[in-house]
Amino acid sequence: MAKVCAVTGKRPMVGNNVSHSNVKTKRRQMPNLQPRTVINPATGRPERIMVSGRGIRTLRKWMKEGKKFDLRKLV
Repeated sequence: MAKVCAVTGKRPMVGNNVSHSNVKTKRRQMPNLQPRTVINPATGRPERIMVSGRGIRTLRKWMKEGKKFDLRKLV
């Protein structure tokens, strides 16, 4: 499963670990992805998606507002 948020599109970022002696080594910063089962408002069926912490808050907001969206067509 890809490490990409289904709602926000967040992906792993690349950066450097920097030691006290200023030696740099590559590192990856992973998004906070959580597996969630969410009812897709477009179809009314539950779908299992990987979504970030920020994406969970966004989905809650959309559902509270009654916004129409299709989980299959997001990002």
